[in-house]
Amino acid sequence: MLTKEQNDLITRTGPGTPGGDLLRRYWQPIALSSELPPGGAPLPIDLLGEELVLFRDERGRVGLLDRHCCHRGTDLSYGRLEDGGLRCLYHGWLYDVTGKCLEQPAEPKHSTFKDKVCQTAYPVLERAGAFFAYFGPGAAPEFPAYDFFMAAPEYLHQSKVSVGCNYMQANEGNYDPAHVGFLHRTEGENRAANRALHRVGVSDAEAAHVDSGEPPRLEVEATAFGLRVYQIRSGGPGREYLRVTIFGMPNFAVISGPQGGDGHIGIWHVPIDDGSHWRWHFAVRRDAPLDHDGRYATSHTNSPEYEAEYTLRRKSTNRYLQDRTDMQATFTGMGHNFNAHDAFATESQGAIQDRTRENTAASDTAVVAARRMMLAAVDDVRAGKEPLGVVRDPTQNRFVDLISFDVLADAALDRRDVVRQVIERCAVVS
Repeated sequence: MLTKEQNDLITRTGPGTPGGDLLRRYWQPIALSSELPPGGAPLPIDLLGEELVLFRDERGRVGLLDRHCCHRGTDLSYGRLEDGGLRCLYHGWLYDVTGKCLEQPAEPKHSTFKDKVCQTAYPVLERAGAFFAYFGPGAAPEFPAYDFFMAAPEYLHQSKVSVGCNYMQANEGNYDPAHVGFLHRTEGENRAANRALHRVGVSDAEAAHVDSGEPPRLEVEATAFGLRVYQIRSGGPGREYLRVTIFGMPNFAVISGPQGGDGHIGIWHVPIDDGSHWRWHFAVRRDAPLDHDGRYATSHTNSPEYEAEYTLRRKSTNRYLQDRTDMQATFTGMGHNFNAHDAFATESQGAIQDRTRENTAASDTAVVAARRMMLAAVDDVRAGKEPLGVVRDPTQNRFVDLISFDVLADAALDRRDVVRQVIERCAVVS
């Protein structure tokens, strides 16, 4: 349980808030590359309580500006892409990708007023099929070398979906393993037994005997990027089934998931405002290309689970289309889409969960540890320190241990050594 003051610190993310100051110290995904193709129209974006516009100039350079012209506030997302920048339709003021005002054609011919004004601008990078921005003070830190940002396009898939609640309560579901056996349960399907498994001290031919309904024992380990969460179950006589999940500071998680084979999914939750956010997926597979025509199709537009691209069909206004006659086949009666299940569970808590009323239990070990880490990071930023996970030294920008995986191991082996061996294998492969 958190106090109201603590809850506000890590859920309120608008300009000038402590939680907002924390999130702004990290690169955040802001748009898919497909949303802004070369020659495409400027793209309005709402993030972290700010109204922004993303654009490519005639040379292909990318800029992210305050959406409202610093002259009289007109919306620049309607502007013209010409003469080296983005031109406001109201009086023709022209801005380049850095926010520099290049022209003020309605001003006197010899006026130098354009040199005295500047549109707010943020650094932008295009990586992994998406655009990322840094909203913090000073020079941007190193862009993190996570494997799902560095993978070749055929091994990577990126997507996003809008969610109607605070970013934090949705992210907490990613490192809350106890919910999976309930919220996402499908009759007759044992997901744990069917996942791709690493093996340590166990032959490749040996099957895992895992009861996916067994509540896992949880342990957490602090790392340079956040937390490593251990979910421990019996894998059969003399065997231990271990699933490692990541909480990454301040608003992402890494989960060994449905991409198939050897890989995982990085999931970011980026606030639009305090009561809504974008859930981003970056799925990477190390051992083979992803099937982009199957489960990881590049668009959700034609899926019956989506009413439009990036928008779920199931929502609170239609009670998530729950079919109670289907609750024998699925635990929720809400179909098979995990995104819809998660949206229901987190949106129904309210726009911002009132954590003063909750009763955390043993199954919330990772959630509680992550909250403490967030509060400590808020204090670090207030004290003028770099928060955990921000990298300034290029030689330190290496994250081979930021992976999620499942492993079947000899139960007599030291758990941390088992994890180290898997990390070393994956580092060689990657």
